[in-house]
Amino acid sequence: MSLCQPWRIVHSEASLGWGGQEHRVLAELTGFRKRGAWVALLAPENSEIFQRALEAGIEVQTLDARKSRYPFTALRLKRWLRANDVQVVNTHSSRDGYVVGAAARLARVPLLIRSRHIDVDYPNPRISRHAFTTFADHVLTTSEKITGHLKSTFCLQDDHVSTVPTGIDLARFAPDGPKADLFEEGNPDQYPVVGMVSVLRSWKGHSVFLEAAKLLKAQGVKARYVIVGEGPVRESVLQKISECNLSVETSLTGYREDIPEVLRALDVLAIPSTGHEGIPQIGLQALACGTSVVGSDAGGIPEIIQPGETGRIVKTSDAGQLADAIKNLLMDKEESLRMAANGRQLVEQSHGVGHMLDRLEKIYRRHLELVGEAARP
Repeated sequence: MSLCQPWRIVHSEASLGWGGQEHRVLAELTGFRKRGAWVALLAPENSEIFQRALEAGIEVQTLDARKSRYPFTALRLKRWLRANDVQVVNTHSSRDGYVVGAAARLARVPLLIRSRHIDVDYPNPRISRHAFTTFADHVLTTSEKITGHLKSTFCLQDDHVSTVPTGIDLARFAPDGPKADLFEEGNPDQYPVVGMVSVLRSWKGHSVFLEAAKLLKAQGVKARYVIVGEGPVRESVLQKISECNLSVETSLTGYREDIPEVLRALDVLAIPSTGHEGIPQIGLQALACGTSVVGSDAGGIPEIIQPGETGRIVKTSDAGQLADAIKNLLMDKEESLRMAANGRQLVEQSHGVGHMLDRLEKIYRRHLELVGEAARP
């Protein structure tokens, strides 16, 4: 689907890291640029997404997200938004949500969107509500779980919130293709490989994963374990590997760019998150690659990992259930292949990047046409 007009779209992201949320922002920017839109990014100059957007040839403006600078930043961005005749602003984090949201309101941008990627609690809902009402004409979430939480917490109307999971590049994430070598000494074919691929954060469930691996080892299950990613809890993950006596069986690779190759090298991907998840991109990517998946029942994971259809679901923080599910997937190859095929079909039907852009385009068009009608004499 092509754009009816060359829309002018700006995204903002205050995060310095590089995870699923930042991947989503860049995917929307590059996707709509290919469809004919003018796009730009507002982000801190020392952030990972700032550099990656520059490398992708996307226009980038520096975002000063310090609270002490909010009034000055908002006024500067107001002038920039007006000068560039921006039609859509999409904010993604709390800090940029307020300062860029204020700038967009001052600049009278026709459509202001607030995206929410993770499911969190709101201790002061009367204050937090402004992020999704005052500074948002429409709210986007990545899972129905997040959508439901926002509606119930802030009494949002159905037409004010849309669930649009992140789209997957189906050509890049495909069952056929090269596989990564995840172990320095090579990966003996007789040992299946079970892995996690995520930013190393406390709520991603690395401790649960390693406890499950410890149980499997005690049961005599021969397997190798790999943890791909970087993040603030790296040292605690290394300590947990040692505590579980898994140093020989486990590889901590750090950050990697070759995620399709990594997923194709895994026999099972585990997503044992303990909270906050929307629909995790790595889950959709694994399904697209035909990799068997087991996930916890946290957040939006069960929306794509459908028990017995596209994978296995276990109770959050239950290492015993996780170990059993991994063992079943490793032992029952026929069943694993059936669910993997179903998973690929699910992603092809509903979660390709084109599908995501089509849905976003409909939301943009609906709101912008309403604004245009209201402006007519």
